Amino acid sequence: MKKLIQSGDTVSVHYTGKLENGEIFDSSSGRRPLTFTVGAGQIIRGFDEAVLGMAVGEAKTVTIAPEMAYGRRQAELIVDIPRNTVPEGMELEKGMMIELVDPQGNKIPAEVFEILDEVVKMDLNHFLAGKTLVFDIEIVAAGPSQVPG
Repeated sequence: MKKLIQSGDTVSVHYTGKLENGEIFDSSSGRRPLTFTVGAGQIIRGFDEAVLGMAVGEAKTVTIAPEMAYGRRQAELIVDIPRNTVPEGMELEKGMMIELVDPQGNKIPAEVFEILDEVVKMDLNHFLAGKTLVFDIEIVAAGPSQVPG
């Protein structure tokens, strides 16, 4: 009998992540499998829970609601950045992704939401926030946790 994956196990999976319309946003195809410890919060909750009870060699497709993925879009994460803080000569276009840096030096991906005379509205929501995700998951390896302690 195959061992079923449980919380605390380290698993390696191949996956393809798609939007509901079938558009692929991420895949391990052509790369190494994704390896993580189940239940450790290293990946989105819906994916983490989807592998529970699976076995090596098993594959399935799961649909994950926004609440179990990147959450709902939050209006308060659309922020105004003064136009005069945009680097000189930087051409902004609605929908383009740029990287902001907070006062602590952390990099924050942001989408140009709207360009006005005095401010640029930037959307700091994760690009998959508010979206239902579909993952094809195949378990390629599993074993006891490799995390000490």
